[in-house]
Amino acid sequence: MTLFGTDGVRGKAGKKITAVSAMRLAMATGIYFKASAKTNKILVGKDTRRSGYMIENAIVSGLTAVGFDVIQIGPMPTPAIAFLTENMRCDAGIMISASHNPYYDNGIKFFDAHGNKLNKDKEKKIEAIYENDEMILKAQATGKEIGKSKRIDDVIGRYIVHIKNSFPTSMTLSGKRVVIDCANGAGYIVGPTILQELGADVIVIGDKPNGFNINEGCGAMHPELLAKAVVEYRADIGVALDGDADRLVMVDEKGEIIDGDKLIGVLATHLKSEGKLRGEGVVATVMSNQGLDEYLASWGLKLYRSDVGDKHVVELMQEKGINFGGEQSGHIIFMDYAKTGDGISSALQALAYLVKTGKPASEAFNPYESYPQQLVNLLVDEKRPLEEIEGLEALKQKIENANMRHLFRYSGTENKIRLLLEGKDEAKLEEMMQECVAFFKGVLA
Repeated sequence: MTLFGTDGVRGKAGKKITAVSAMRLAMATGIYFKASAKTNKILVGKDTRRSGYMIENAIVSGLTAVGFDVIQIGPMPTPAIAFLTENMRCDAGIMISASHNPYYDNGIKFFDAHGNKLNKDKEKKIEAIYENDEMILKAQATGKEIGKSKRIDDVIGRYIVHIKNSFPTSMTLSGKRVVIDCANGAGYIVGPTILQELGADVIVIGDKPNGFNINEGCGAMHPELLAKAVVEYRADIGVALDGDADRLVMVDEKGEIIDGDKLIGVLATHLKSEGKLRGEGVVATVMSNQGLDEYLASWGLKLYRSDVGDKHVVELMQEKGINFGGEQSGHIIFMDYAKTGDGISSALQALAYLVKTGKPASEAFNPYESYPQQLVNLLVDEKRPLEEIEGLEALKQKIENANMRHLFRYSGTENKIRLLLEGKDEAKLEEMMQECVAFFKGVLA
């Protein structure tokens, strides 16, 4: 498939994601969902990028052209679209966002009637319709069959109530000072509102979106701004969201970034201790540290590893009957509350744990020692199939012989290859990474 990537369709707005391609993709999506439609409604939300106006209008045109009614709710977090699609009895949901990417990119994510992201088979079927001129032409409605659209501005309250209900009713955040960085993105209203309503003393940054500053030097991609604010305001903890608020990065009271794997480990064992963890295991990805594996094992829990991407985490969770999982990058899924990564909901679970322990964040979220890791992102001219690269198997064998774990994969959204090495000896790890970088520069640059 060439249209869909790791998480929906993503690319430079005005180049890969144009008004024409967005309208055609919306038509293809509408045609696909018509077969199972019950309410004939599709929900559409977006983040705060300027290009969202162009893409949103194109999507509305495409959906109404094939006979769907559209509900537009404006800037909202991705997990809110997943929740509201099901809550408002829509046949599908669409989120316009490029997540953590810069403002000049944009993307389109899809959810079914139950708020689940689409699997590869469904994406493949939509892409086949997208490429079928005859099917697109025949599906266009006429007369009274043409759809309509309306904008609803007050659904944010439904999502706020839903997320607040995930926080223990016996607890309050009174006495906790929390800094939240909204990345000038989709969570800039919802995030601070929920924390304030739960009683926290909230300092808000990254809440002035102008269409171009989403993720720019702030949010989960740049937590150094949050770290500085936490120390400056003497806060108990810091919370950073990304552009569509499905990712969470936290900072302790010392201004240190809390490791994503450690956060997953702590929350998993917290759920187990309260009898709320189903499946006696946790799903993370191939990126997660071996230290997490060993920590969970000490609690009698098994770590299952999925491919990178929160939808792959969710698919494996569903397969194994597990209700908790996540990615070290910050996508954390509490299946009892959300069907996709939800930065705000996950932050509330972490804050509830912090309140319960009474410990400072630097102690509460540091339960084990991680294995040293090296992660390098390399720009590449082309994404040649890894299995076709001569000498790569020999390099992998050399890494394994040195008792190191490796993962080489292409980014699903950028022309980059991601190189991950993990082992016990940091000096040898760095030396091996230099060799890997030189190898891939030689064969892919």
